[in-house]
Amino acid sequence: MIVVTAASGALGRLVVEELLTRFPDRPVAAAVRDPGRCADLTARGVDVRHADYDSPDTLRAALRGADRLLLISSPVMDTEHRTRQHLAAVAAAVDSGVRAVAYTSFLGADAPAAALGPNAAHHTTERALVDSGLAYTILRHPFYTDAFVNGDTLRAAVASGTLVSGTGGRGLNTALRSDLAAAAATVLTDDARTALRPRSGGRHGTDRRRPPRQRLRPDRSTVDVSRARGDPERSHRPPGLPRRRPRRRTDGLSDEPRQGRNAGTADPGPGTAPRPPADSPAAGRDRCPRLMRRGGARHSAQGILGH
Repeated sequence: MIVVTAASGALGRLVVEELLTRFPDRPVAAAVRDPGRCADLTARGVDVRHADYDSPDTLRAALRGADRLLLISSPVMDTEHRTRQHLAAVAAAVDSGVRAVAYTSFLGADAPAAALGPNAAHHTTERALVDSGLAYTILRHPFYTDAFVNGDTLRAAVASGTLVSGTGGRGLNTALRSDLAAAAATVLTDDARTALRPRSGGRHGTDRRRPPRQRLRPDRSTVDVSRARGDPERSHRPPGLPRRRPRRRTDGLSDEPRQGRNAGTADPGPGTAPRPPADSPAAGRDRCPRLMRRGGARHSAQGILGH
């Protein structure tokens, strides 16, 4: 059985949908904090189980009978709290006899420096999986394209004539949740990718997969949006605004894109993604077809990702 944690969230629901659609013969359980939110999944034959990252007993109960687990990272941003939740989930997987875990981490979390940065919880969780004896796959996600190509963002661009970002002109590796969900479903159902092996003896899988290759450039996205809408290509940078802002200390992720730390892309490996990742103009057309047929948008290098 495959168990998906946080299955009532945006990513978790997409993963469950991928599993039900593409692998209907695979039994799936949805581990959620509030089972009442998932009556629709119950109606489709999904085993909905109560699981709270802050309650280890519920995690162990939710993982009973599971041989594969998708551990979707907690939305809690406090590092200590998030780390505690993730370690409880890894421990519950070991105690419950889970044989293979896929974990949604973040790009750069494997770097030694990540132990002290905003990716510290992901870094610690990855190390816990390595030391757990479980077979594992680490899915290092980038920022979600959905956060940039959505109705609110494009509606504001149409109203103001400016497409706003906060990357300082740097590239940004992004992927749609739907593409990442498709890749996760592939990993969960493929013995080779989960490196599924008997738990007695030997070294367990260390397969690490990165997201589908795509890089979003806010300055070029203006061109993408204009082309998708059939408008002239226009761009704009306010006078005196530096292309790259100086480095400064922060407790969040907002400065990392400006420093180019989230610009890299990597091949996720043959067959991981069942379809090519959607590019930003295609995503815009799919999500906001009416907006993408209306007036042009310019680009201003300030705003979306922070101060």
